[in-house]
Amino acid sequence: MQTVVVVIHLMIVAVMIGAVLLQKSEGGGLGMGGGAGFMSSRGTANLLSRTTAVLAAGFFLTSLFLSWYAGYNRAPTSIIGQPASQTQPAGGNPITAPTSGGILDTLKKADQQQQAPAAPSGPQVPRSQ
Repeated sequence: MQTVVVVIHLMIVAVMIGAVLLQKSEGGGLGMGGGAGFMSSRGTANLLSRTTAVLAAGFFLTSLFLSWYAGYNRAPTSIIGQPASQTQPAGGNPITAPTSGGILDTLKKADQQQQAPAAPSGPQVPRSQ
């Protein structure tokens, strides 16, 4: 259903762009407009104006329908009653609350534990410094 309305909506947009581009410019904002064109009759201007108005109404209605349809099955949710999800850090060793010192000392100890080299499982290639 939504796909059909989106396709109709896009077709209306394409035809409306064409109808607006075919209309005669009457503002003369850039010195253009006026003069004789291949669509200079008054009846054609009225037809294009009416066509643009009908297409604009169709665009408005399909836009309203698509926005209504997008929110039709959406259930209201509240963030007040949901418990906070608690996850452990990816490092493996959770950081505990500081018992002495400060939070910076605790973070420094945790960083030193993560950077401590593990015991080699076999012979290692010597590294140059």
